[in-house]
Amino acid sequence: MINAHVGLMPWDVLHQGLSIKLGITIGQASIMVGVVIVILDAVFGENIGWGTLLNMTFIGIFIDLVIFSGVIPHASNTYIGVFMVVIGIILAAIASFLYLGVCLGSGPRDGLMIALQKKTNKSVRLVRTILEILALVVGWLLGGSVGIGTLVSALGLGYVLQIVFRIFKFDTKLLKHRFIIDDIREWKEKKSNEHKCKSSIVIKNEQN
Repeated sequence: MINAHVGLMPWDVLHQGLSIKLGITIGQASIMVGVVIVILDAVFGENIGWGTLLNMTFIGIFIDLVIFSGVIPHASNTYIGVFMVVIGIILAAIASFLYLGVCLGSGPRDGLMIALQKKTNKSVRLVRTILEILALVVGWLLGGSVGIGTLVSALGLGYVLQIVFRIFKFDTKLLKHRFIIDDIREWKEKKSNEHKCKSSIVIKNEQN
């Protein structure tokens, strides 16, 4: 949606503003913001999974790749730009449903949305819209680019997310993601049990 040239998405407005102030890339700013939000997610009781770390890291890298590679075409006019934004919002909502359902950890921003929804008992649409507007305002104050696409995204993403979740009967309040530490503990226990099993086989063979 960066190449739509009708204003960045709210979080990218924030990332761009930080990149201007700190002299880093937009992707690096995305990762930095992600780290801060992951800490907030943990404070609010959301489990941090492998998906959380992968989402936070690779989206930032992907943003920079898209910007510097020019692989995605630029919009030639405002109408095409707005169309690209709308398509981007729909794809983002569907992607959120698909990866959240795996329960391997929410991305930082989705995790914050889910945590606040659970705490406030408000709708996905309302919580996400408020988060998008807050990111937009802070990013704009830092010098990020705002346009019609930014407003469409800020007001539309939460609404589209809610529609997609309802279509697939997906209740974010029931989500319980796997915790990285639990996965590591299970892996260690599995390796320990395998070692014990091998040791037992060796002892039996020696006795025979």
